[in-house]
Amino acid sequence: MEKVRGSVRVGNVRLYALSTCIWCRKTKQLLDTNDIEYEYVYVDELEGEEKEAVKKQILELTGKLSFPTVVINDTTVVGFDEPKLRKELRL
Repeated sequence: MEKVRGSVRVGNVRLYALSTCIWCRKTKQLLDTNDIEYEYVYVDELEGEEKEAVKKQILELTGKLSFPTVVINDTTVVGFDEPKLRKELRL
């Protein structure tokens, strides 16, 4: 996980993304534009056991392998659902 510092902290925010996914980029842009502190990982850039472990985490959270997946504290948002993301991020 890469850490992105931000002035707005809403708890634990993690983004599981693909480096080639436009919806993942839009999600990251939403977080960056609003100066949210978060962690992210580009799953497609991982290798071997690390990649499999992260994919397993996503499957446990959502029941499917879908990107972007955003975990905000105890809430998981699958896909670029801007209204839900804004609600959970308190924007």
